[in-house]
This record gives sequence, C-alpha cells and structure tokens, in this order.
Amino acid sequence: MVEFCQKCNNIMLPKNGKLVCTVCSFEKDLGKSNETFELKEKIESKKEEIVVIENVNTLPTTRIECPECGNMEAYWWLQQTRCADEPETRFYKCKKCGYTWREYD
Repeated sequence: MVEFCQKCNNIMLPKNGKLVCTVCSFEKDLGKSNETFELKEKIESKKEEIVVIENVNTLPTTRIECPECGNMEAYWWLQQTRCADEPETRFYKCKKCGYTWREYD
C-alpha cells in the first residue's frame, strides 16, 4: 500500500516505525495498524542493444581493413548508441567474411 503526505501530497516512506514524507518531512504514526511497510529498491540493468542490418546490399561501402580477414571493403552505417549530445557510432560489416565492428570518435 502506498501512503501520500496530507500536506504536500508526495509519497511517504517508512522510517523508524513512522511514515515520513520524502519532500516536507511530515510524519505520520503507524499506530496499531496491522499493515507492514517494506522499502524495496528496484535496480534496473542497462542493456546495450545493437541493431542488426539484414539487407546490407543497399548500404554504402568504404575502403577499410577488416580486423578479422584483412579484406579492404566493408558496408557502413551510423547509429546513435549513446546520449544525443555525443557523436554517432560508425558500424562496419566486411563484404567478404561478414564480420561486424564499430568505431567511436
């Protein structure tokens, strides 16, 4: 059950047998309530997603050495993988062996 502050309408959290407002510090005694409050912290793991390009034949090509096979031609594309104020990441896919790698600025 979630309790909200009577003064400022923000969430109240359990602390030392009382409910305490996270903004204005208003306290509410739990009294003889049968309710129990438990504070749980949700931790989200950040997963990195890589877009897989299926039809590479339509992508532009460039002369760059493949780190796997040494071929000198690869498809390339740009993708925003970090914050919007940071530069895009360049991806390359070897035309010969299909190895995909990335390059940052």
